[in-house]
Amino acid sequence: MQTAIDNKITDQKAHSAEEVVRIEHLSKAFGTHTVLKDINLHLSKGENLIVMGKSGTGKSVLIKCMVGLMEPDSGSICIFGQSVPDLDEKELNDVRKKIGFLFQSAALYDSMTVRENLEFPLRDDKEIKSGERAKMVEEVLNNVGLLEAIDKMPSELSGGMRKRIGLARTLIQRPDIILYDEPTTGLDPITSREISHLIVDIQKKYGSAALIITHDLDCARITGNRVILLDEGLVIAEGSYDDLKDSNDERVRDFFK
Repeated sequence: MQTAIDNKITDQKAHSAEEVVRIEHLSKAFGTHTVLKDINLHLSKGENLIVMGKSGTGKSVLIKCMVGLMEPDSGSICIFGQSVPDLDEKELNDVRKKIGFLFQSAALYDSMTVRENLEFPLRDDKEIKSGERAKMVEEVLNNVGLLEAIDKMPSELSGGMRKRIGLARTLIQRPDIILYDEPTTGLDPITSREISHLIVDIQKKYGSAALIITHDLDCARITGNRVILLDEGLVIAEGSYDDLKDSNDERVRDFFK
């Protein structure tokens, strides 16, 4: 018998790749400081898009504009064909339900067990019975390789384990898009590679699209289907990791040293 997640994966594979995010001519300034300047990007279903750039180049502002936490000064943001700046609160929340977010810190509730942390996002869904909720928790934990941690407290987990649990909590809502904010920050090189390979495994198993903000070149190389590089609020390069690494543009080469 197929699980709910297996059914979702089958349904996703039945559709050809399609665009889930399109951003055109996006600009955002704070006072006289322009953070984003005429940004254009797209994200396709099942694709991992890497966004790289030095600190202060507008990567976090880009995500906040995408999910409606900030209003752009100009330009358009369409997610699933809907114009985000034009949505009312209910419509915006409906779009957000299809988007998962993995925070840098994993953002687990310290007073809850792993099981309780994963059940928390499902608390208001009256259609999910307790028995089904338990199966969903076990399923996502198994998919991130941490079923044995189900009754542990966050304080008992290593940094890498916390990242995995944070990802499991994102996956339990079955998002169509996952936003990763520096998924390997603060981790040792071996654990960072493990998390990067897990991101690829999730992409293959769930068919989700992902926008991955990272400074970690190894993470970008492992996880990215396509990379864009921001500099002073502009997209200065776009292509595969190898394309950018071998670029003739000195600004791009300097970043990949």
